[in-house]
Amino acid sequence: MKALFAFAASTLALAATPALAQDVAMTGVTVATGDGSAPIENGAVVLRSGKVVYAGPAAGMPQTSVAVVEAPQGSWVTPGLFATVTSLGLWDVGAVSQSNDTSAGGSPFSAALDVAPAVNPASQHIAVHRAAGITRAASLMSSTGSIFQGQGAIIDLGSDGDAVVQPRAFQSVALGEAGARVAGGSRASAHALFRNALREAGQFGEDARIPGMESRQRDVRTGDDLPLDPRLSGENRERGTDVLLTRFDAAALVPVVRGEQKLFVMVERASDIRSVIALKREFPRLDLVLVGASEGWLVAPEIAAAGIPVIADGLDDLPASFEELASTQSNIGRMVKAGVKVAINAAAMENPRNLNQYAGNLVALTHIPGADGLSWGQAFAAISSVPADIVGMGSRAGVLTPGAVGDLVVWDGDPLELGSTPVSVYIDGVEQPLESHQSRLRDRYRDLDTSDMPKAYDW
Repeated sequence: MKALFAFAASTLALAATPALAQDVAMTGVTVATGDGSAPIENGAVVLRSGKVVYAGPAAGMPQTSVAVVEAPQGSWVTPGLFATVTSLGLWDVGAVSQSNDTSAGGSPFSAALDVAPAVNPASQHIAVHRAAGITRAASLMSSTGSIFQGQGAIIDLGSDGDAVVQPRAFQSVALGEAGARVAGGSRASAHALFRNALREAGQFGEDARIPGMESRQRDVRTGDDLPLDPRLSGENRERGTDVLLTRFDAAALVPVVRGEQKLFVMVERASDIRSVIALKREFPRLDLVLVGASEGWLVAPEIAAAGIPVIADGLDDLPASFEELASTQSNIGRMVKAGVKVAINAAAMENPRNLNQYAGNLVALTHIPGADGLSWGQAFAAISSVPADIVGMGSRAGVLTPGAVGDLVVWDGDPLELGSTPVSVYIDGVEQPLESHQSRLRDRYRDLDTSDMPKAYDW
């Protein structure tokens, strides 16, 4: 059966109001809802006013007045991919410091650094990854000269120039080899620094009488969610001399100590993971997320018992460092089997746009004797609904369920097969352009007829 899709508004109206959400109906397509279930053949999807209304078998599709047109046979429809952790929007040319905002090693601040003002919606990396089916991402700086890497933001990859969905969505700290290096050369120093920072932030929040997030205004775009110190305008402007955090960094960690902001912890080694799990006994409010976790399979039952989700490297099969000696391709499969909630870490691959390839490789592992992979539904969820849920957008993104955001990708085949590509991408119900510098260069030099003028003149 040929796939059918349609738009409620006319072509002329869409051209006049390109930022408006489109009512979209598709039927006769293979639908993957992103919730971990198997794909639905002869399925249907309906978007209305930028939200998902229906996704399931075509026979259950609700009545709609949307006109339909034919699309190629064999199309798949999925929710948009959710990439985390990434640096999308924070750089264009890595070797050109003026266009690279991923590192702040010379900054006097660390935990207080907020990537949201640095996100560039016009970055070509956003355009390239949008064309690969990624519609949302969690972006974070890579280094700050401290164990704290600052506050990451959730962004969408739409072309409307308003990328930041939620600033200061999570805080990040490195407690493995990387943390040891910047903390004085030892994991012992990194943990001492971390514990001191949490206790200092907790005391600072009490002394400054910083109210909890539930009692404050929460307009994240104006900064009304930021902890404030009432003493800044009073006479008592100094803290003790035995502190390691600036007032700004201490205030930024107050929501972490109170469990009001997620804390991403970068660790790989099994012993480091156990040390992080132990933090819950000392600081029970911490909302922890493990990132990396190459040796997570060794302590998977302990991670599951602690209820800590993991954003794990996709296919680490050989040790790249001493903290990854027990890495295996079966790491994610074994953690999932133990009951751990696991998403695939986009930071562990050369380009986040390879997310679907890594997920497909995990499906292939199920066919290798002795290996542990994921089912198709589990693998796709690991790059859609699971990362969305981990960062706090559960049931709202990365899944096709009524009420979720209208992020939709139409593929020309199975999205976990290497040769499949998106043919249409919608974000919040708005169809997105798929062009980028890369695609334009491809098209420009596709014709290599040497009788033409030099390409510099052919524009």
